[in-house]
Amino acid sequence: MYNKFSVIITAGGTSSRYGNKNKLLEKIKDKTVIEETVSKFTDIENITEIIIPANETIIDTFNNMFKNPKIKIIEGGNTRQKSVYNALKEVKNDYVIIHDGARPLIRKDTILYVMEHVIDKNAVSVMTKTTDTIKEVDSNGRIIRTIDRSKLYNTQTPQAFKTKLIKEAHEKLIDGNYTDDCSMLEELNIPVYIVNGSYTNIKITIKSDLDFAKLYI
Repeated sequence: MYNKFSVIITAGGTSSRYGNKNKLLEKIKDKTVIEETVSKFTDIENITEIIIPANETIIDTFNNMFKNPKIKIIEGGNTRQKSVYNALKEVKNDYVIIHDGARPLIRKDTILYVMEHVIDKNAVSVMTKTTDTIKEVDSNGRIIRTIDRSKLYNTQTPQAFKTKLIKEAHEKLIDGNYTDDCSMLEELNIPVYIVNGSYTNIKITIKSDLDFAKLYI
């Protein structure tokens, strides 16, 4: 019997850095950002449910947008961590994939690679090797030192976990404010392993990111 997966796609933010419109409702050709993101997961057979913790202002829009019985819209929390935890309480499968709603350029082969590796490793995150030179800077804007980039990676999503493991981490650290789920396991000294990702798997944060996504699509 094959392993079944749940997916949590985060959509609880307010797009405060983007502008006066929710970035998830912006169009990339004929789909909104959130529709493009969700479409990467719906056709994968092992994925049996997709849970979207959404900002309360767009829940009705999402309910009208998504009619696939695999997809369930719930209310998110006031932080990313709380939104994910709300969704984890709905998860029915042994493995869960957590992905940013604002990363519509995720490739299906990357998703499949994540699904394959989490079964062996219990906790994995898509990452890319840092290519820029990284400087540490003090509060006055003065460069303190150059950091060795040979061991530095940029964190992306999806991140995937054995459901029991990540749910217990959320319960232990329920009063925290972690911006990604791997950080919670790191705090608890639980190993997390990397899956190599793509540099095109950007998160749409500002309008120029959307322009790139349109060009790439």
